[in-house]
Amino acid sequence: MNHLIPLPASLLPTQLEFQLGPDTQILVAPATPETLRVSEFLAAALRHATGYALSIVPDPPAHARDQIFLTLHDDSTLGAEGYELNLTPDGVFLRAQTPAGLFYGIQTLLQLGAPSPAQKPQTWRAATGSIRDVPRFAWRGAMLDVARHFFSVQDVKRYIDWLAAYKLNRLHLHLSDDQGWRIEIKTWDKLATIGGSSGVGGKKSGYYTQAEYRELVAYAAERFIVIVPEIDMPGHTNAALAAYPELNCDGVAREPYTGIEVGFSSLCLDKEITYQFLEDVIRELAALTPGEFIHIGGDEAHATDKTAYTQFIARVETIVEKYGKRMVGWEEIGQAKISARAVAQLWRGEYGAQAIQQGAQVILSPGKHAYLDMQYNEQSPLGLHWAGYVEAQDAYAWDPATLSAGVGESNILGVEAALWSETLLTFDDITFMAFPRLTAIAEIAWSPQAARNWESYRQRVAAHGARWQALGLHFYRSPQIDWE
Repeated sequence: MNHLIPLPASLLPTQLEFQLGPDTQILVAPATPETLRVSEFLAAALRHATGYALSIVPDPPAHARDQIFLTLHDDSTLGAEGYELNLTPDGVFLRAQTPAGLFYGIQTLLQLGAPSPAQKPQTWRAATGSIRDVPRFAWRGAMLDVARHFFSVQDVKRYIDWLAAYKLNRLHLHLSDDQGWRIEIKTWDKLATIGGSSGVGGKKSGYYTQAEYRELVAYAAERFIVIVPEIDMPGHTNAALAAYPELNCDGVAREPYTGIEVGFSSLCLDKEITYQFLEDVIRELAALTPGEFIHIGGDEAHATDKTAYTQFIARVETIVEKYGKRMVGWEEIGQAKISARAVAQLWRGEYGAQAIQQGAQVILSPGKHAYLDMQYNEQSPLGLHWAGYVEAQDAYAWDPATLSAGVGESNILGVEAALWSETLLTFDDITFMAFPRLTAIAEIAWSPQAARNWESYRQRVAAHGARWQALGLHFYRSPQIDWE
């Protein structure tokens, strides 16, 4: 129990052991489609670890020994994502108010297990004790840039699995930028076929069909992760400007861009066709996205007049709201008149107070702590370092509530780790930059600040390194951690 990440809100070990047996069953009550799906997720993981049958029993008549019980019960103190987990030598008892809470409790249970090295069927043991756990923040996110370099549906699903394992609940997909447009828009089909044909260095181009995007949304939802799509605007738009010349003020299509410099592109904000284009894109994205948020970017619009920029952001928010979504944007949107429903994502900390003064909430993604594409040190083979070098301790040792002047706990919707892909080509590249830093951000987003400390975390993450190695995960062996 001393190896859990994120650290639970309350933990009381009892120094005994629960052992899974060949006759163990998973009992679930009430048996609803969601609770049964969550139960099957647990059963599949344990079957893979042990080879045992692990049948699921819906709405069992009574408790029995050596069983795993998943139950919903009315406890408002657990909220929408909290859970109680009690392990004894006789059984495992997991209670939550919602299926999401059960799912997060299962992630904790799976971390507690220690499969033996024997051939299957094999024993699966877990330390006993009591855990009561609720998350600190509602938004616990990770951003993946698929615009600079494109990553396949399978790669994104694999990343989703790792997010779920550490109780993250938002996947922010950066779907468009100067280098590429990565989502099919049927009313503007050249966005994908032309805008999606490039990438940094001329590598890793492609796009998701709407069917593939729906597949990702469904896969994430099964793991209680909401996908938040981002279409960056009015800057970072060269891929769109290359696909449709009418979006340029001079009516001339731009050449595909394969570099990494920023701030040179802009939609033509004086043309009504620009807003028809954006309405079509947002309408189609909203129809594909069950979640309540659409991210409109808004950052680094250096080629856009500031007054025109602020008017543009206000107009775009009305389009987002028209299609039943809430606007999220990078912190620069705080310069515009935005509604209290808007969310500003802070990466430098310059405009957070302006957004908050308008009633908006913020997500914290500080570059010097939460940008997973920053190099670990001067020798790092991947990444950039414009925000500095970000070692494991840099990613962990900060408190969102005290990071930025004018931004307090009540203003914060959540925390998000951002992973830009200028230097990333493979899934191994993604995981090398994400781990161990992603687990640090996950703990900041979930665990009580008073319970967190670096020495505890560095010992716990060392134990996770052994799991990662066993699972073939390519990760960075930080010299700040004594890996097992």
